[in-house]
Amino acid sequence: MDPRVKPAGDSAKNGKTMATFHFDLVSPEKLAFSGEVDQVDIPGVEGDFGVLSGHAPVIAAIRPGILTVTTGGTHKKIIVLGGLAEMSEKGLTVLADVATSIEELDRAKFAETIAEMEAKLGEHDGMELDHAIERLDHFKGIHGQLHSTAMH
Repeated sequence: MDPRVKPAGDSAKNGKTMATFHFDLVSPEKLAFSGEVDQVDIPGVEGDFGVLSGHAPVIAAIRPGILTVTTGGTHKKIIVLGGLAEMSEKGLTVLADVATSIEELDRAKFAETIAEMEAKLGEHDGMELDHAIERLDHFKGIHGQLHSTAMH
């Protein structure tokens, strides 16, 4: 077994352990997360995907969405607004344009940002308009997930 991979406790207590791996989440403002994790679920441009210990090396573009970090049975949700994810033998590194935990998010300001994006759609045309609509749809999806998270 790779010496960097450490067994983690299994919340199911069935006698098996889950291998962990190192995960760094970096944004221009800060190191948002660094530590050993069980799993990371990433909102990829080509589709959402989960990363476990031993995942094949990959580099993937990230779309705006909610990244979920699972450690010891707890789930931490972090909003990312694009970036890159790289899985290597050293672990997973996500370089996010913006990374904000749900607890730190100003929900009113986020809703205001969506309204501003909608108002500015008329300023775009062609491919620019397509990209603006796609980004707006991602933000609305995040906003919808925030409301369902707040209700639980």
